[in-house]
Amino acid sequence: MQPTSFLCTITGRDRPGVTAAFFGALAGHDVDVRDVEQVVIRDRLILAILFDLHGETSALRRSCSQTASALGMECELEVADERAMVALRSPRLSRSHVMVLGKPLRAGAISDVASRIAEIGGNIESITQLSNDPAPSIELVVGAPDQHQLRATLVQAADDTGLDIAVEPAGLRRRAKRLVVLDVDSTLIRDEGIDVLAAHAGVADQVADLTERAMAGELDFEQSLRARVGLLAGLPASAVAEARDSLRLTPGARTFVRTLKRLGYHVGVVSGGFTQFTDRFVAELGLDFAAANELEIVDGRVTGRLVGAIVDRAGKASALRDFAERFDVPLSQTVAVGDGANDIDMLEAAGLGIAFNAKAALRAAADTSVNQPFLDSVLFVLGISREEIEEAAAEAR
Repeated sequence: MQPTSFLCTITGRDRPGVTAAFFGALAGHDVDVRDVEQVVIRDRLILAILFDLHGETSALRRSCSQTASALGMECELEVADERAMVALRSPRLSRSHVMVLGKPLRAGAISDVASRIAEIGGNIESITQLSNDPAPSIELVVGAPDQHQLRATLVQAADDTGLDIAVEPAGLRRRAKRLVVLDVDSTLIRDEGIDVLAAHAGVADQVADLTERAMAGELDFEQSLRARVGLLAGLPASAVAEARDSLRLTPGARTFVRTLKRLGYHVGVVSGGFTQFTDRFVAELGLDFAAANELEIVDGRVTGRLVGAIVDRAGKASALRDFAERFDVPLSQTVAVGDGANDIDMLEAAGLGIAFNAKAALRAAADTSVNQPFLDSVLFVLGISREEIEEAAAEAR
């Protein structure tokens, strides 16, 4: 005799022992469990159990009903639609993790995202809350016939709704990320370091114009950098130290680095700025590595020249590869985060490239974009929950 497949759905106020009680009720019958999902939203529990029953149905229904009544909960028991389940779990559907961030996270925007997924034949298999702070975020596990189409659809949805939406293929590689490289100016820190130096040198307007044009991809980075550094000639070394000490970390930067290091990641910076600045953050945040340009200082003053090779757009990608090799991490397990056109090669080389409050040129090249003002919101793109972040913080005390 063929078994009958049932879906049992239990809802009600959560309390200790609910799961044990319902599986205890099923244990009195000839049941093979095929799938289980349980979620608690505030103090409301939803437990769904898919199983095959070998034997008589009415006794099972009585057991489930009596257990629910004793706990003050509701229980719905229905014969499972095998054809629908096969369709939803079809191997034609590739699974992806879709992270949705918004401040605020509006119901209409979520509806829009879900509708677009359905329109391309996708199915949302589960939804999990990742955070409420610093920005509300949720993670969807989505099965879709074409991952490229899903990504393109959700890129458009992000533009239309103002949400941050990240898409990553499901699988072991997602949880295998082991090395994170950050840009510094306007990513790890709120400032553009060379602009702060320029203010001390009295050439702020000239340097700011060159910086903006370089970051937008309008000027060759190396030529622009050398021109800007040339304007700093004669600046006292003491002013460089003052500028270094005045740089402000992006909100959430300490949390971002602390959490990743507690989870076993290697974390560092690759900057088109200066070692005189990155050395501070290596010491202050406990970074594992850094690459940047070095200002030449002779007799206590900036000469207007640089020492050694330039860390430009290509140099950033090369540094990422060098650090990955040093720590024996495949490029597929690396993450790069940046904001400007000179980060494009680095983000494209990484296993996952994230544009953070970025210029249009970088957003177009990145795997995903985050437009929240908090660096720790990038953790949610990596599938790290607020609970895990708080656990890492507690361990650091």
